[in-house]
Amino acid sequence: MRDLTTSPIDRQNILNNLDAVMNIQEYLGVKGLLFEGEFKFTTKMVAAFYKIDIKTVKRYVENSHNEIAHNGYEVIKGQKLKLFKEQFGYFITNLDDIEQRDINVPLLTETLENQSKSRIKALALFNFRSFLNLGMLLVESEMAKAIRSKMLDIVIDTLNKRLGGSTKYINQRDEDFFHSIIKEPMYRKEFTSALHKHLNMGNYKYAYYTDAIYKCIFQENANEYKQILKLEEQENPRDTMYAEVLNLIASFETGLAYEMEIKVGVLGRMLEKNEMDELIKTFANHPSHKPHIENARIKMASRDYGFRQVLHENLKTYISSIDFSDYQRFLGDKSKVLQDRIEDSIDVFKRLKDR
Repeated sequence: MRDLTTSPIDRQNILNNLDAVMNIQEYLGVKGLLFEGEFKFTTKMVAAFYKIDIKTVKRYVENSHNEIAHNGYEVIKGQKLKLFKEQFGYFITNLDDIEQRDINVPLLTETLENQSKSRIKALALFNFRSFLNLGMLLVESEMAKAIRSKMLDIVIDTLNKRLGGSTKYINQRDEDFFHSIIKEPMYRKEFTSALHKHLNMGNYKYAYYTDAIYKCIFQENANEYKQILKLEEQENPRDTMYAEVLNLIASFETGLAYEMEIKVGVLGRMLEKNEMDELIKTFANHPSHKPHIENARIKMASRDYGFRQVLHENLKTYISSIDFSDYQRFLGDKSKVLQDRIEDSIDVFKRLKDR
């Protein structure tokens, strides 16, 4: 079980999954004050829900302000505060809900409710995501602990309902995967043809240098990758890879095929294994590849950790939270299973064939 109180990546993965957040909100039955299109919660309301004191809420907000603010916590002032007071003034007359710096008079000053309300110059508000964010952090609250234990189950259930119970081929729901996998055999053939013509090795060279490319890009060979994703023997690893990874593999394969041809032209003979090893090392270390390799590692490590619940040990330093765009890309309305994309494109393929 992942500990949400200590893992900002796991917290953000949940909070960026808007379908899961909606399901958690429905499960909790929490509404709040509907303001500007979303439910809001005052500090006092948050403290009451989690059964903690207001000072504890404020301490957590102060200690994790950037994260909680990123997820929707805000301090409203000016016209926005005026509108809120007009709608929900009766919720903010209790000075326990306000900090000293947020009011023009000392907290101990006795004032009428209307006077205290009118003198409020700023008010802290949580939306549901920041409300949930706080619950992921709280260690003093039994309520928060109970919610965390259910939260991960809801997230997994949300994924399973969307994907039919398996995340193994979630990569294929991305439109870019469809375009990448169509072109993949052409780039693969360029590389295998170059190995056949220009490298003096036995037939194991094809698997050996495929693994060498995988190692350069995501630091695993084909068997290691299959074990991590629990693929069957007959399953092709590339069918489970994200478009960015496939595109980089294609770039390596076509680029190495080109470099081999040039090298053989200079030498006037086939390459030996040690020369090919040096060639691939030099090619992989070229500065132009660095940003693309880092991007591929981040995408693979982060998405597999967040979507597939698997850890690439050699890439764990590249794990970051999955952003909103990726949730839409793989789980949103525009995502489709590969079969649907093939059926949608079959007429195009027929027209191309008839030319």
